[in-house]
Amino acid sequence: MSLEIAFPAPLAPPARGTIADAVFTDLRRAILELRLSPGTGISEAELARRLGVSRQPVREAFIRLGRIGYLKIQPQRRTEVAKISVREVLNARFIREALEVAVVRLACDRDAGPLIERLTDNLSEQRAARAADDRQEFHRLDDRFHRLIAEGAGCGFAWDLIGEQKAQMDRTRFLSLAFGQPAVYEDHLAIFDALKSRDGVAAEAAMRLHLSRINDHLFRLKQEFDQFFDDTGEDSANGEPVGTGRNG
Repeated sequence: MSLEIAFPAPLAPPARGTIADAVFTDLRRAILELRLSPGTGISEAELARRLGVSRQPVREAFIRLGRIGYLKIQPQRRTEVAKISVREVLNARFIREALEVAVVRLACDRDAGPLIERLTDNLSEQRAARAADDRQEFHRLDDRFHRLIAEGAGCGFAWDLIGEQKAQMDRTRFLSLAFGQPAVYEDHLAIFDALKSRDGVAAEAAMRLHLSRINDHLFRLKQEFDQFFDDTGEDSANGEPVGTGRNG
């Protein structure tokens, strides 16, 4: 299967980092946004040729993508984009809920003035991205919304920890933006209102509801795109099957 991805050819020298960093970043984004769908074969040699670089930086990028579960690297066989692991999506949701519910409560206990200003701007940008159905930008702003809350609570490190765990969840989130943008935006407004009023109980409840939606999204997406998902171990993740909609 040929590689269909909008890479420049050859790859321009990166402003920061290494060629391997640039390949990793662009390829990760293409996989996250399903421009390279699960099961797509990808050739280290072909990609290096198209980018006009040696195979070494491409190999390094492939190894990193394998570590986060985006590539299935099989020695002496083709490398392909890995399926979305249902188990890892649910594990990431569990980690996010444990950390972000605590973070949003802390944010309510601090001076929220600067945070509210940043979130106001972010929500305005989300609204524009939603109106334009710009899913790439909406996804970026969604992540930034949560990072801003963590930083506003003095817990930026918590978002860094989450970022290391949510690679599979990100693909599911992006796929769900075809129908889920209105609910995501309304959830963000509810979290924002609770933060603005410094209502910790309401903020926790709004965050739990927001993060629990991934269960229902998984159920719907698996019905429509079952070929994209790996169900191995899904029922044991967090002690509940996909689609229950329960928090926990």
